[in-house]
Amino acid sequence: MSSHAEPIEDERARALPPEGAPGWTGFAAGLKASFRSVLAYALIGTFVGYGGLCLDLGLSVWWAALSTLFIFAAPAQVILVTTLGAGTLVQAALAVTLSAIRLLPMVVALLPMIREPQTRTRDLILPAHFVAVSMWVESLRLAPHVPREQRVGFCNGIGTGMTIMSVAGTVAGYLLAARLPPTFAAAVLFLTPMMFLVSTARGATTISDRVAFALGLAVTPGLILAGFELALLYGALLGGTLGYAAHRLRRAAA
Repeated sequence: MSSHAEPIEDERARALPPEGAPGWTGFAAGLKASFRSVLAYALIGTFVGYGGLCLDLGLSVWWAALSTLFIFAAPAQVILVTTLGAGTLVQAALAVTLSAIRLLPMVVALLPMIREPQTRTRDLILPAHFVAVSMWVESLRLAPHVPREQRVGFCNGIGTGMTIMSVAGTVAGYLLAARLPPTFAAAVLFLTPMMFLVSTARGATTISDRVAFALGLAVTPGLILAGFELALLYGALLGGTLGYAAHRLRRAAA
């Protein structure tokens, strides 16, 4: 590991590969980090609920497992299966595409941090596929402490481990769905937005982040009660705009 790297206080980060280690150690370290991440176990609970939803909609267990393997984004998967049950393939594709757009800024933020000048474009396809909130949060937290030549493999290891656990959760939820009360199935699906909420709150370090987070959290329920169909979008737009305004005002006053 580079001598100028900051000390790592988190015990889960102490087993990261040192500088000059064989190429496979980055993947192994990422795989190990995924199984130690609390976010991965929140994913298991989320996909247990998703597996039960697939059973309720009449989909096969293989369909449910493969959708998790190839999509690996619980909100997009829920949109897909519910839209397929009520709409056309075109509508389902459009809805999933719009949901996936939210991940593009995460990909743009992560890939420059893990690539080297000699990194081939095809080597970035797999880490780009794995980008979801859970994998992205852990990669941004740990990858800066990994030698740059190991970072692509490290992120692939995190994504592989989280995908394995998500597929296992999907299959378990599907097989147990007949025995799960509907309230419990809904509760485990609710783990995903709660995980996003906690991750966002933890990452809000600047005044603009905090203002945007607090106002969005305060305004959005009112918009929902008022009957706005795009309440979440409007709440995020209003909170983000006011957060940016607070940042500009603070800079002007400094």
